[in-house]
Amino acid sequence: MADSSFDIVSKVERQEVDNALNQAAKEISQRYDFKNVGASIAWSGEKILMQANSEERVAAILDVFQSKLVKRGISLKALDAGEPQLSGKEYKIFASIEEGISQENAKKVAKIIRDEGPKGVKAQVQGDELRVSSKSRDDLQAVQTLLKGQDFEFALQFVNYR
Repeated sequence: MADSSFDIVSKVERQEVDNALNQAAKEISQRYDFKNVGASIAWSGEKILMQANSEERVAAILDVFQSKLVKRGISLKALDAGEPQLSGKEYKIFASIEEGISQENAKKVAKIIRDEGPKGVKAQVQGDELRVSSKSRDDLQAVQTLLKGQDFEFALQFVNYR
């Protein structure tokens, strides 16, 4: 019997992020506390730009955007938001969506699987994802349970389970 396997990835559905951004922009345009403060949120290249005339307002825009992401099932670990910066008369926050598992993070996950996971489970890094394989499907499910219990600084998804 061939080995069973699955991939560990850190991906974000771009369309869901876009939907969350559009919902946040709509809420910001309608809320009373954002009237006449120059509040806006929009794509700026590959980054998301939030701006308003005060530091508190721009932080509130970020909060609205984060709540929309959570409602759409996107982990906040994928959102990398900077600090509010003063630019002229406006405060701005640039945020980016992090995707892929870095080599060092993949090595951390592989080490946890080796040290704490069932014997006979192999983990190998393949680009920005991690392939986990074993003869036993029960062992693979044990690895998934183990990793779900860990707290990583990046979001994990399990795909290609076969």
